[in-house]
Amino acid sequence: MEPNAGTAIYPLHRCKTIHLVRHAQGVHNVEGEMDHSAYMKPEFFDARVTPLGWNQVDCLREHVKKIGLAEKIELVICSPLLRTMQTAVGVFGGENYTNGISGSPLMVENAADSGRPAISNLNCPPFLAVEACRERLGVHPCDKRRSVTEYRTLFPAIDFSLIENDEDVLWVPDVRETLESLGQRGMKFIDWLWTREEKEIAIVTHSGLLWHTLRMYSKECHPTVRHEVSKYFANCELRSLVLVDRSMLGSDSPSYNYPGKIPNGVDLPSDVSDKKHLEEEAQEGTESV
Repeated sequence: MEPNAGTAIYPLHRCKTIHLVRHAQGVHNVEGEMDHSAYMKPEFFDARVTPLGWNQVDCLREHVKKIGLAEKIELVICSPLLRTMQTAVGVFGGENYTNGISGSPLMVENAADSGRPAISNLNCPPFLAVEACRERLGVHPCDKRRSVTEYRTLFPAIDFSLIENDEDVLWVPDVRETLESLGQRGMKFIDWLWTREEKEIAIVTHSGLLWHTLRMYSKECHPTVRHEVSKYFANCELRSLVLVDRSMLGSDSPSYNYPGKIPNGVDLPSDVSDKKHLEEEAQEGTESV
């Protein structure tokens, strides 16, 4: 039987499963998807999730719980903007937070006028805000973030320690990030995931970053697979992918592998049999030369 060039085998410890989620509908999406110039409106600064968007969040939360994904995810990474953090904690966070529960909530009650109850950080994975997975930078006010100080009052249990500057120094009002730069930034972000120990990671981010990043990653795939991987994300869409380390980026050692034949010793029948088999193979090879 001839091998199939379209298949490949990789060690399990060189693979991660990433669960990509685009944020729920934001207030800027309502007008912006009908008239792209609406994204320029100052009132859409750091756009929050709409009431319809919160319904989308509730539906996705029910889905990830129903299929058992909620128990598998070890880390949730989110872009540090209102709509992504609201989506992340709404989908993957704990149940409603009540006074007396130890620890800080993931989101306080009515954060950003959401009308939503506080969300607990109990029985859920840790949450980490990462700037590298933000939406395309510049010009559009909806893609400018607030200060980390303000975010910490709204999302007390999200970890913002990887964000170097309190204020947003990446967004500028008159220069839009190039699409090539956006895709390269997304690829660097995906490569960075290999520095993490977690094997199942949820990432809540934006349509632009997802589309341009996945298009670059899927260039060598079969056209059908490329279409499946890189098609545009709907609001609150979840897509799960396997990330394979083909370039030795990660340093994890195999955790499931077992060396076998323990203890070793020449007196064991299995060792004798193996040695005899190797000697016979070597002799056959010599005779065929």
